[in-house]
Amino acid sequence: MKIKIFIVDDHSIIRMGLRKLIETENDMEICGEAGTVNEAIDQIAKTKPDVLIADIAFEDEMSGIDLVKAVNSRYPGIVILIHSMFKEALYAERALRAGAMGYIQKNEAPKKIVSAVREAMNGNLVVSKNTSDKILNKILHNRQGSGKTNVDTLTDREFEIFQMFGKGYEIKKIAEILNISPHTIETHRRNIRDKMDISNNSELIRSAVEWNTSHSR
Repeated sequence: MKIKIFIVDDHSIIRMGLRKLIETENDMEICGEAGTVNEAIDQIAKTKPDVLIADIAFEDEMSGIDLVKAVNSRYPGIVILIHSMFKEALYAERALRAGAMGYIQKNEAPKKIVSAVREAMNGNLVVSKNTSDKILNKILHNRQGSGKTNVDTLTDREFEIFQMFGKGYEIKKIAEILNISPHTIETHRRNIRDKMDISNNSELIRSAVEWNTSHSR
């Protein structure tokens, strides 16, 4: 039987490229695709894929991480792979914690996604050695008594907003991008400050800029 794959990406050209790539494989087939998280959740119940390949960022309010959590909760047998333009260091660990089996950046060779599907179907995590080492080191440090870092205590939405502050976005712009109210962004900002023990908004922005800079290398 062929591996049934469902693609979720808000760029039709990406979906088309993945479809053409996967359809050249004798043991794989595309059973469906969607351009939004909500559409994907509706269609997955009907198409019953073996593998879900999804982006992180979408124009609607829900993110790829939200999709991973929803699918992992409702259909734990589906193997989930994240296929994103964002650096692996920023999102891979969060994606794995949410239930994904791998993280492939869009600048990887096209055949990487095909090999990732086969690896994940065999029960193997698909991440770079750097990310694997980072996760193992964190597990080791936690066993030795050091807890989560401040950034790790943030929810996925708070983390997303924290990064946007680091990129220089103002509250109004962040609200527009995420399609939520400025008041909600202000609430998230207060929660971020509390969790990270930051006393004022200027310090929060400085911390976000420093974090983005250190993790973009």
